[in-house]
Amino acid sequence: MGDTFDRVDTLREDPRDDIPMAHRMKRFVEALQIRITKQLENTEREGDFQVDRWEREEDGGGGITAVLEDGAVFEKAGVNTSAVHGPLPDRMAEVLEVEPKPFFATGLSLVIHPRSPYVPTAHANFRYFALGEDLMNPDDQWFGGGADLTPHYPRLEDAQHFHRVWKEVCDRHDEVADYAAFKQECDEYFYLPHRSEARGVGGIFYDYLRSDPEGTFFFSREAGRAFLRSYMPIVERRLEEDWGERERAYQLMRRGRYVEFNLVYDRGTKFGLETDGRTESILMSLPPHVRWTYDHDPEPGSPEARAQWYFTPRDWLALGPDDVPEGTA
Repeated sequence: MGDTFDRVDTLREDPRDDIPMAHRMKRFVEALQIRITKQLENTEREGDFQVDRWEREEDGGGGITAVLEDGAVFEKAGVNTSAVHGPLPDRMAEVLEVEPKPFFATGLSLVIHPRSPYVPTAHANFRYFALGEDLMNPDDQWFGGGADLTPHYPRLEDAQHFHRVWKEVCDRHDEVADYAAFKQECDEYFYLPHRSEARGVGGIFYDYLRSDPEGTFFFSREAGRAFLRSYMPIVERRLEEDWGERERAYQLMRRGRYVEFNLVYDRGTKFGLETDGRTESILMSLPPHVRWTYDHDPEPGSPEARAQWYFTPRDWLALGPDDVPEGTA
């Protein structure tokens, strides 16, 4: 799956000089979008992706939004790509700590909200950013991305599978990727300080990788292609578990945490809105149904109370069944 490592080494030693990295990344994320939406449609029992191509009204660029709604397996799934360019707003230049020069940004962002409370929500994105007039020789460029898992009823087996895939990918690209560092970045980023809890069980998160564009490009490509391998086995494992109104109510409450993070802390949401991105595509990540329960306090000893143990960052790959609360292994 993907490039052989011999070919990657060859391309890193003799990188392409006929196509800007910006365009190479754009081509990749659009191909990845097709790959992921096809797999999700194959799993879905009722419904297809609606594909919406859009253009940025001011400045330049646009994107492809693909959304599946009200499916039997996926209550909502969005897999978006964009490639936008133009003057970098002063406010965003200040946030990014760069000079306000022309910018180019491209990437893929996905969020999957399954219908079953036992199937985790998943999020991933892979992106590239360049500054300067000449994309062949940008004044600055960097990569970012990652993936994280947000279960409502967590299981150690699922958390370990997810993290194991990302560790394997990072370890194969250890010149540019560090699983331990990326995991810590993820734990720190996807955290709700006002709740004193993690959004889920984490994954990897990286940003501002500048030192080796070729190496980071190939790492990002393998990471993007690894998403389905990290997530779909968990979907298949949990899909047929029975659930009822109690589990649904808890799922909707936990989705509230997801909404809080995306609207208050998420950098991608802020960047999209600040650069006049398409609002419908930016807010695609929000779940279709959600609830906030005042002063929610799970009943002691209940599955919901045991689930709370997982919403603290942990070294998932070092744990065994005896390390987790009874009934959640």
